[in-house]
Amino acid sequence: MRSFEVELKNEGYKVQGGKLSCTIMTSVHDMENPEWRRPALVVVPGGGYGFVSIREGDPIAAAFLAKGYQVFVLTYLISTDGEGVRYPEQLLELASAVDYVKKNAKEFFVNPEEVFVVGFSAGGHLTANLSVEWQNMQEHTDMVLDCKPKAVGLSYPVITCKGPAHLGSYENLLQSYSAQEKAVLQEKLCLNERVSDQTPPTFIWTTADDEIVPARNSLLHALALADQGIAYELHVYPTGSHGAATCDFDINYPKPYLRKNSVWINDCADFFRALCKEAF
Repeated sequence: MRSFEVELKNEGYKVQGGKLSCTIMTSVHDMENPEWRRPALVVVPGGGYGFVSIREGDPIAAAFLAKGYQVFVLTYLISTDGEGVRYPEQLLELASAVDYVKKNAKEFFVNPEEVFVVGFSAGGHLTANLSVEWQNMQEHTDMVLDCKPKAVGLSYPVITCKGPAHLGSYENLLQSYSAQEKAVLQEKLCLNERVSDQTPPTFIWTTADDEIVPARNSLLHALALADQGIAYELHVYPTGSHGAATCDFDINYPKPYLRKNSVWINDCADFFRALCKEAF
């Protein structure tokens, strides 16, 4: 196994930041069989665009590494990281991260056609943003990025600013903009309204009594996917607090509902695997 960190701005990408914490398996099986490739997963923690949650990074990566994925945790910049950091910087960092994994697929024993992204809360918003706008990245930068995920996973995601919503995520993401500019961008960043036939397959999970990011966000996105004929899987567990990540007792106060909700990892991994050509 090999672990290392990559600063995307040092890899030729026109971004201000973005760090990938990478963990890849380098077993004899991988190295001796040139046809053998693993799927890759980029993990996008949440934090309301006000911080980047540690508990939604490495623990998620470890869970998917154990299931055969090469894993890459993205620490993206937020507006408080310095003057001039503003949307769509975070989107460009995620797009660059996916492109980076694909471009280095051979070295990482990765199938470049099997790069997945999973995001949490505001990280789910960022992941969904890429899923609906990957084809437009050249409009934001003069780089040509191969950044379409094979599929995405959205964990209790922020999706819309309309109705019951987590407006704090939008405020943090857009705090450097004028009121008029915010109004335009908020409309654009209601992501269920941006789903198209170009959106990749999507796995979604949330809880019915999430008081931070209402389940309505996930339901609206699932309906939009259904309207476009995009493959999706949706799980709404009846009970569970926001931000449970893996739902393991190791990073949560023990609650009875966590064991039930923790199956999301198996279900998400299986949803992704069904799109892979390798048999595991």
